[in-house]
Parts: sequence; C-alpha cells; structure tokens
Amino acid sequence: MNYFSSDFKLGILGGGQLGKMLLAETRKFDIQTYVLDPSKDAPCQFGAHYFEIGNLLDFDTVYNFGSKVDVLTIEIENVNLDALDKLEAGGKKVYPSPKTLRNIQSKITQKKLYLQNQISTANAKTFDSKKDLIIEASQGNLLFPCVWKQDRFGYDGYGVKIIKSENDLVDLPETPCLIEEMIPFKNELAVIVARSFSGEVKTYPVVEMEFHPEANQVEYVICPARIDKKVAQKAQEIALKVSESFNHVGLLAVEMFQTENDEILVNEVAPRPHNSGHYSIEASYTSQFENHLRAILDLPLGNTASKVAGIMVNLVGEDGFSGPVVYENIEKIMAIDGVTPHIYGKRETRPFRKMGHVTIVNEDMIEARKVAEVVKNSIRVISI
Repeated sequence: MNYFSSDFKLGILGGGQLGKMLLAETRKFDIQTYVLDPSKDAPCQFGAHYFEIGNLLDFDTVYNFGSKVDVLTIEIENVNLDALDKLEAGGKKVYPSPKTLRNIQSKITQKKLYLQNQISTANAKTFDSKKDLIIEASQGNLLFPCVWKQDRFGYDGYGVKIIKSENDLVDLPETPCLIEEMIPFKNELAVIVARSFSGEVKTYPVVEMEFHPEANQVEYVICPARIDKKVAQKAQEIALKVSESFNHVGLLAVEMFQTENDEILVNEVAPRPHNSGHYSIEASYTSQFENHLRAILDLPLGNTASKVAGIMVNLVGEDGFSGPVVYENIEKIMAIDGVTPHIYGKRETRPFRKMGHVTIVNEDMIEARKVAEVVKNSIRVISI
C-alpha cells in the first residue's frame, strides 16, 4: 500500500495531545489523517485533514468513523471495542487489535495476564463492587496502607488512590476494583516497546519517573534512568516479555517498580505513545510517535537509541487556577540552551491538568537535571 502523498487514510481514535504529536509525524511523511474526538476543542482539531466530533464509546460513531479509513489506531485506550471487532472482522486493519485493548482496558484482566505469564507484579485482591471491598476490610483482611485501582477508565492519576485506613474506602466510587499491596521501591521505571505487524521489535532505553506526591502524575522523566546496567537490562527483558504476552502492534509503555532488592515488578501498561516517551522527540534518533506510525504501517522500525541525555518536565495546571490559560515565564525557559517547550493547545487550565511538557537535552545528565529543576521552578501554568 502506498502510504505517502496518496489517497491512503489513517484514522486516529482520540484527538488529545498524543494525537497532536502523532500528527506531526504524519505531516512529515505526508500521510492523510482522520481524527475522532468528543471535544470540539481537542488539540488535534487543526492538525488533521479531517476532524470529527463524536463519542469514542458509542458503537455506531466508532464503526462509521473507522469505515472511512484504511488503518485505524488509537491515542487513548478507552474506546468502543465491539465496533473495532466488527471493523476488524470486515477486513479493516486495527492496531492495536481489539483483543489487545480488551486485555489492557481492564486493570483486573491486566493483572491476571501478568500472573498467567509468570511476570512479577504486586500482590492484589480483586473485587466486583465497593460493597464487597468494604466487607473484606471489616473482616480485617486488608493490610493498610494499600493501593486502590478502579478496574476501567482510569487515567492520569484518576482511578488510583492510596488507602491509608478503612475510613478511606467510604468515598470511593461504586465500581469493580483491585487492591494492591504497597511496594517499597527505589525507583519507578518505564520501558517503551515498539512492535510491528511483521514482528520486528525494539525497546527504548529504561527511563526513570518522578511523580507528583498529590496528583499521582509524572513530574519528571529522566533518560537514561540512573540505575545499574544489570537492572536496566532486566527491565528491558521483562518489558519484551510483557509485549509478547499482549501481542500488541504499535507502542506498549510498560511501567515498573524497582524494589529495594532490585527486583522488577510490572505495575501497568499503556498500548500507545506515552508520557514517559515524550523526551524522545528531541533526545532520540527516532521519536516514539514516529515509531508508533512505522509499527502500525508495518514499516522498518527506527533507531530507539538516545542522541543525548533527555529529561521531560510535565506542564500541569497550577493548583488553585481554572480558566483561560497563561504560561507564565515561558520566555525565560526558552532562553536556556537545550530547552524545548511543547504546548498542547488546551485553552482552559484546571488544577493538575496536563497542558504541555518541556524537554531538556544535554550531553551531561547532571547538567540536564539541574536545568530541569530551573525549568520546573520558573514556568507556571495559571489562568487569567
């Protein structure tokens, strides 16, 4: 199939910042793009050849949209899978497949898959309802503190909470969930795996993630991770095993814990470009977005190695501010060598909403980390 400067149409379910950054790569190759998103203000509205407003969880909307394109992919996994099943059964190329997405949409199913494939992960109990969870706690069968995870539709810190006592269960939503033991860890790590339809596989270097203590969102992504080479190799090997288990096509971001004993435990995965790979736009030979595109079109995968050390700083809405966005002091960080801001195009900010990111590249990791701190302390995402 001729993908370039032709009538070929690539469909993307979801029009957020991940889609916007993917569109930059399709523009580079002159690939025609169709995007579906529920919001008229989605970041992809200006970058796609065709932009449609519609519910990603509605069967008819997703099916009719998918019928217009040659290959269909996602930038968010919470989409109507029955529609994707029908499209795939009719011969449409859908990557990642609905089968892969089914295993990932549910955190309970994810956990079961790790156990079935002997992939180390935190111990957990699953519950069909909040009522069952409260009964279990009242019988003294939960060890606090622990981690509560909503089974479906969690993202960016939503759907995950630290439970410190039985009292914290009262305000949880009524939904199937799992309770995980708290893991004492040295580092939170991630590995992105690119896998094409033909089976070519490449991994990006292991990255280290530093999280915001309140919002449960990544504040810094550091590449390469400041860990022992043997630990890094183990993390990449485990990521490849996880990739095989899900049999995905495209990108798979594998989030992990490095324990105090240097054991690697898989936390969860995302079947798409991921926040932990944004550094790759400036720091890698091939960005995660370009490799996602190469993988779903079954083209040769690009070099995943880093050219320089890279650190990504998330730009999120400042606590206490909601409304039309202002990026305070952005001109100051743009005056620093090796600093590149990415603004996602969301006009309205709110506390902890992802509004952009900044990449810092430097041949010296120590210097890059210092600059990242300056960037973090300089720019503020506020409202008018």
